[in-house]
Amino acid sequence: MTFLKSLENRRTIYALGKNVKDEQEVIDTIKEAVRLSPTAFNSQTGRVLIVTGDAQEKLWGEIVATDLKAEMDRQGVPESAWAGTKAKLDGFKAAFGTALFFEDTAVVASLQEQFPLYADNFPVWSEQGSGIITVNAWTALAELGLGANLQHYNPVIDETVAQTFNLPASWKLRGQLVFGSIEAPAGDKDFMNDEDRFVIAK
Repeated sequence: MTFLKSLENRRTIYALGKNVKDEQEVIDTIKEAVRLSPTAFNSQTGRVLIVTGDAQEKLWGEIVATDLKAEMDRQGVPESAWAGTKAKLDGFKAAFGTALFFEDTAVVASLQEQFPLYADNFPVWSEQGSGIITVNAWTALAELGLGANLQHYNPVIDETVAQTFNLPASWKLRGQLVFGSIEAPAGDKDFMNDEDRFVIAK
């Protein structure tokens, strides 16, 4: 399989299940994808919490559901909106696992001190690094025949996730990649015109 074909196969899949034969292979694949991903100054600021089994159930069935409902109530969202949101969370809970991607802000701060000339850039490079490890892990999972979708319930769930899984205070949550067996394929995907996206200069 070519790299571009792998990118093509990486789609947003919402209908996910728990039919995963080799959990260790999945974990090792995520770890290796993150390990091989480039970062500015080789800073390696990305951190990952991988949850499966009971932890997956707790993440979506308790942590996200509780914190999100409280935030919706705080913002005055009508109670009628909760049913649809809860159904969406139940769909994530039905997946095999979730890779939660973090950036270690302590490393970023240290680099800002070491290299003051680039201090303003390190938070930007950190965000770029987070995107790189996320899409690389996502693509690697697709090569295993697994589906995934990327969620962003941060910062609503940040504090509870950190407390529940005893994570360092310097870890800043950036995204949640839900993954599992593909129970229904992705739909068609449209692309914008090349003329509106690319400029070729010679």
